[in-house]
Amino acid sequence: MCAEEFIVIGENIHTTRVFMRSGKRIGYDEDGLESVLYKNSDGINSFLCIPEDFKSTKVYQEGRVKHFMVAVSSGMSESSKYQSQGKDYIASEIRRQENVGSDFLDLNIDEISPNIEIQKSSMKWLVSFYSTIAKKPPSIDSSSPDIIKVGLEEYARTGSLQGTPMINSASLERVEVLDIAEYYNANVVVTSAGNAAMPSTALERIENAARMIEFCKERRIAYQRIYVDPLVFPISVDQSYGNDYLEAVNGIRKEFGEDIYITGGLSNVSFGLPARRIINDTFIRLAIDAGVNSGILNPIESKLERIRNVDESREDVKLAKAILVGEDEFCVNFIQAFRDGKFHNY
Repeated sequence: MCAEEFIVIGENIHTTRVFMRSGKRIGYDEDGLESVLYKNSDGINSFLCIPEDFKSTKVYQEGRVKHFMVAVSSGMSESSKYQSQGKDYIASEIRRQENVGSDFLDLNIDEISPNIEIQKSSMKWLVSFYSTIAKKPPSIDSSSPDIIKVGLEEYARTGSLQGTPMINSASLERVEVLDIAEYYNANVVVTSAGNAAMPSTALERIENAARMIEFCKERRIAYQRIYVDPLVFPISVDQSYGNDYLEAVNGIRKEFGEDIYITGGLSNVSFGLPARRIINDTFIRLAIDAGVNSGILNPIESKLERIRNVDESREDVKLAKAILVGEDEFCVNFIQAFRDGKFHNY
């Protein structure tokens, strides 16, 4: 494995993603219909209309738009107008993520409906459409093993021309996902989640990951196909979370060597805090230094070249690092610096 290798799992094609209705990404098309605003693959200003049935949902009435939920539902609709808009929106995001270096694109439709059959048909449709557009393989992401299986079945049916897919994710509470990974010869994200709870320490993360790796070995899943996720939690909740993740990365790397990948939803660390970009950049740099060589992230926002060249002598980086390693209790100094305008570029 190349020391400079970093595998990006692009995270954006996900039905949980939201825009605020009051934000700049929501506006009106030429006919005055409320829409998601975006530029298509040719750089042309385009519109994804928000169907009337979405306007009765709780999330919309709370002022948010789940734009990929709209796009997938529109793409599957009987209306040729909505079909075209939904497909164009998804295609634009696929190309955008690939153009900035994604190696896999994470596909998740879990929130499109509480109905499992609708979830299955939505994943099947999305993978089928994705396979006609994408150059990179998909990461099939779901809380349901049945939906993961449907996604991989459809990808295999299309010919798997983009390469070996990924599963996101397996854990001790659903080890059976590893059987699906074995059957489809897929890469697999294995998390450090416990049987009934999230890990509370670095040691728990390491122990849970070790158990998952043993289960992988029993199924002849090679280390090179394993992506361990020690789990990143927001430091706004508990300031030990940054160090817990970094210490777990160090421990997993020492125990299992260089052949496995270590990954994670790295931008989770900054949820609930201002100036998130400098926090994320600094944390990803610390994670890479600790042994991380993959990330589930938005490479448009988290540019690896910028992150690798982070100047640790800068005041803003020092302030971010202090909260990430637990030296700035309750983020007091960081938040005060933000209020003082020291992060105006973020």
